[in-house]
This record gives sequence, structure tokens and C-alpha cells, in this order.
Amino acid sequence: MIAIGNLLIALGSILKMVLFLYMWIVIISALISWVNPDPYNPIVRFLRSATEPALRPIRRRIGIFGGIDISPLILIAAIYLIQGFILQSLIDYGIQLKGGF
Repeated sequence: MIAIGNLLIALGSILKMVLFLYMWIVIISALISWVNPDPYNPIVRFLRSATEPALRPIRRRIGIFGGIDISPLILIAAIYLIQGFILQSLIDYGIQLKGGF
């Protein structure tokens, strides 16, 4: 059970780091959208291609309020929810399997 516990802890920690990095990609993409960047810039293209698949369904469901796109805020809130509830529960379960408290 110790090996399975360690595996769950490692997976939860890695997924937390990946989501943390993705959250910063969303933040940077939202900030860059305020300055009307060059759409052919490779960095801008990467940021758009990395965030649009997650932001598009949110925009379709809630729309844009008063000319302000709040979909990045909703996505960041969802990332925090996943990190704090699902992944932390996975890590805690791994600790419990190891015999910790």
C-alpha cells in the first residue's frame, strides 16, 4: 500500500503543478489580450492555442458581460477548485494509504 500511496501523492503533486502552470498561461493570455497583440507572433499564437479550447465553452455558456470577458476568471476558479478539492483529496488519500495522518 505504501507504493500505491506514493504513486497517488506523486500524481496529485504533478497534476497540481501542471494546473498551476496552466493557470499562469491563462492569466498571461488574458493580460496580453488587453493590448491588441500581433496575431502572428509565435508567443501569442501559443497562448491562444493553449487557452482557447478551455475558454471557448465557457464563453458560449455565459457570454460577455458589458464588453468584459470573464471566462478567464471562471477558468481560474475552476482550476482552484480542482486543485483544492479533487487533487488535494487524491494526495490526502495517498497519505492515508501510506499510513500517515
